[in-house]
Amino acid sequence: MPQESSVLDVGCGTGEFERIILSEHPEQRMIGVDVSDQMLAIARQKCSAYPNVRFLPGSASVLPFSNDSFDLVISASALHYFDKPDASLAEMRRVVKPSGSVVILDWCKDYPTCRFLDAFLKMTEPAYRRCYTQTEFHRMLALSGFEIRESRKAWLDPVWGIMVATVLPSGHTAIASS
Repeated sequence: MPQESSVLDVGCGTGEFERIILSEHPEQRMIGVDVSDQMLAIARQKCSAYPNVRFLPGSASVLPFSNDSFDLVISASALHYFDKPDASLAEMRRVVKPSGSVVILDWCKDYPTCRFLDAFLKMTEPAYRRCYTQTEFHRMLALSGFEIRESRKAWLDPVWGIMVATVLPSGHTAIASS
């Protein structure tokens, strides 16, 4: 990713994604958004050596940015916490530049362990909402105005599975760089 690119991390949590990227690309401009002040405090501390990263409070369903603001929008392991996933995806679509892309990684309910944890967390974790099958995820992406460039599921270890999709705003004609 070119360092002049603008990157938004929706549901940034403790800023681990930012820390990893900035350790390799210390000049990269990044903004992380999360609803948890406690996680944002950890993220700010973790990335305090990088003046080009900011962490802001905000909801994924009402992002505090202008239209077409970012070259890349990322959301990693956060979709299952979004109160309004359709609105959150629509907001990601709104803030990504027409030539940009969105990468979303989340738990995949197609895997048995994720189905079990989905049921368990619904009963025990007040902030948890739900995880999705890949088919449900793809349907949500299409309804939010995205075209899927690449999508896959993967086992992370013997018991855990994720899905990841790289999507482009519908009508996008250019090939996004990998």
